[in-house]
Amino acid sequence: MTTPRRMIDVSGEEALYLLEGASQGRLVYEQRDATALRPASHVLEYGRLIVRAPAPAAAFCGRITVTYHADRIHPVAGTGWAVTAAGPAEVVTDGDEDAHYRRTLPGWVHGPHDAVLRIHPQTVTGYRFGHGSSTAVPAREAGRRQTR
Repeated sequence: MTTPRRMIDVSGEEALYLLEGASQGRLVYEQRDATALRPASHVLEYGRLIVRAPAPAAAFCGRITVTYHADRIHPVAGTGWAVTAAGPAEVVTDGDEDAHYRRTLPGWVHGPHDAVLRIHPQTVTGYRFGHGSSTAVPAREAGRRQTR
């Protein structure tokens, strides 16, 4: 008999802590009326999420809302965590700041399809995946945590 897997809701603060401990995830945004998903590297600094992704900077003209997702899930055990952060994003335009993040965040491509973004997370949702526990919150009941 196997132990049922559970999805446990975590606080917004714990979700940000988990996100801070990771270095890669996926950037989700709208491009040409379709959803685009790109691998990305990130760092969390001063409450802002700095992301470098193989995406054209022109796709982020103005402040648009994007979603960023990172996780660490053990494929056999089914344990781990997942965090999703969403909020307005802007291209990092300051030359020194942009150069700093390009040195510190690994990229996949260089040139016009290599964007460095600053995301201001407004909604952060996090879950831990584990095995049977009375403290588990079923996914359908788990709510979103707001952070600012």
